[in-house]
Amino acid sequence: MSKTPPSATPASTPKGDRIAKVLARAGVASRRDAERMIEAGLVTVNGATITSPALNVTDKDKITVEGKPLRDPEPARLWLYHKPTGLVTTDRDEKGRSTVYDDLPEDMPRVMSVGRLDINSEGLLLLTNDGGIKRQLELPSTGWLRKYRVRINGRPQEDDFTPLRRGLVIDGEKFQPMTVSLDRQQGANAWLTISIREGKNREIRRAIEDIGFTVNRLMRVSYGPFQLGDLKPGMVEEVRRRVMRDQLGLEAEEQPEGPPKRPTRPQRKRPSTLAGRPGPAQPTSAPTGHGGAKPAGRSTGKPTGKTFDRSGGKPAGKSFDRAGGKPAGKPTGRPGAKPGTRPTGKPGQRPDSSRGGRPSPTRGGPKKPRS
Repeated sequence: MSKTPPSATPASTPKGDRIAKVLARAGVASRRDAERMIEAGLVTVNGATITSPALNVTDKDKITVEGKPLRDPEPARLWLYHKPTGLVTTDRDEKGRSTVYDDLPEDMPRVMSVGRLDINSEGLLLLTNDGGIKRQLELPSTGWLRKYRVRINGRPQEDDFTPLRRGLVIDGEKFQPMTVSLDRQQGANAWLTISIREGKNREIRRAIEDIGFTVNRLMRVSYGPFQLGDLKPGMVEEVRRRVMRDQLGLEAEEQPEGPPKRPTRPQRKRPSTLAGRPGPAQPTSAPTGHGGAKPAGRSTGKPTGKTFDRSGGKPAGKSFDRAGGKPAGKPTGRPGAKPGTRPTGKPGQRPDSSRGGRPSPTRGGPKKPRS
């Protein structure tokens, strides 16, 4: 049996990720733009200039872009930007026109736009520092719905938009069906709401021109679940990371944002004389002597006049007569005894009338009459 020489063993898959993917994650550019930068000789790996994106790199490799070291990838972030008219959506403009990046706040990190809006269009433009999110949001296969408010010149009828609803082919390029609603006529212009699921260059303008009308204003009001709302032109608002993760189906970070802690209400203190609770017995003050006090066996939230053994629920020590505040001897434990009465001694013994209804002594039995 012949053995395969070591040199003929197929090479294992290189470790790491493609250089363009790493650059996109770091927020340098999209994968496609990163590949162009590599081909232009603007990227070096371990001191050597590369001209092909077919290279895998790891964390150990030293990468520079335009002479600057590549920063560690930051957590993915997303912003809503209200693009005004007169700005182009590009990093550099060959004609020297102002770009959307010239209009952004100085403290923002390096970002990329999700899709584009032409110079005469306005409205919602998504910005992100993550090339993977940019690609995910731009792909037609993801089906993100883009909604626009469109003003056209003329007096259209509902039937005029049938070709847009069915799908158009313009100059050999196929356009997917659009959702079109005729909102209102305003003088010589009409307002429409148009929704599309792909972002081809000047798609709405070209489609409207193909049916014989001209767009004189176009504003994007939403992109998927993200809404323009009341955001003023030129303003930027960051999307909460939790909202971004939920909407895009991203995995949670190592330290995800926890739910806000609900305020806890202070616990109400319970009476210290409740029976059946473990813990040391706490003496209570003597009763005030009100004859109409409730039976001491019930918990009313107020001192009951008795001290209880908290481990067993039985009276511990002397009890007090709530009506008089004096020691009343040993408790009889008679169920249903009325408050304010003194113990009656042995069960069934009649009270002594000479003592005004008070019970006679029980020690030694009844006294013999004198002769």
